Amino acid sequence: MAGLFYPADATTLRRQLTELLAGRATDAQSAPKILIVPHAGYVYSGATAARAYARLAAQRARITRVVLLGPAHRVYLKGMAVPSVDRFATPLGEVALDRDLLDRAATLPGVVIDDNAHALEHSLEVQLPFLQTLLDDFELLPVVVGDADARDVAGLVDALWGGPETLLVVSTDLSHFHAYEAARALDARTCQRILGHATDLGGEEACGARVLNGLLGSDHMRGRRIELIELCNSGDTAGDRGRVVGYGAFAVH
Repeated sequence: MAGLFYPADATTLRRQLTELLAGRATDAQSAPKILIVPHAGYVYSGATAARAYARLAAQRARITRVVLLGPAHRVYLKGMAVPSVDRFATPLGEVALDRDLLDRAATLPGVVIDDNAHALEHSLEVQLPFLQTLLDDFELLPVVVGDADARDVAGLVDALWGGPETLLVVSTDLSHFHAYEAARALDARTCQRILGHATDLGGEEACGARVLNGLLGSDHMRGRRIELIELCNSGDTAGDRGRVVGYGAFAVH
């Protein structure tokens, strides 16, 4: 997706990330355990994602593992998929995958090894330059979620939860292709449902509904506070207001 969703030139990409993150530094003493961020082109949702990612700045050296989950857009996938490869690459360089833990994840219910599910999946790829910019050395556990049972997703979240060294990133947009005011109303309701730990979100509310339902129903999420950082849509950023896509950024503490 380099050259489509974000710049293919490393210098241009670094400049854009610097601009997106400028002025968004946080003085939080502890990084969130989970970030929920959008995955459209940076011109549309990059600023919203940046507001969430800025929360990592104070703890960049502590986080050494990122579990990244996002919905399948390009291919039909039954269950969840992890890749067989050792590294992912962006214009900013390579990201090492935690191969041992990915192999262990592949033994969990509903998980398969499938490189095809990852090859063109933008929901995961667009998050990598942010992580490469804001973290020091880290290993990645990328998971594409397709037609998956929420209980299997919850089981994977709990199995990969880890300790303070592990950050979970959930990639999802909100509503798609409604008129501006209708989208604002729908997305506001969806945000309240996410904040209330709803586990029955539908695809019309968020393209990553299956990821969210599993996350919010996981054992480790019980009693955890979810913070809404920002809510907007493409009509607020770089698109017209006739058919918009909703973007939300959240942190789980």
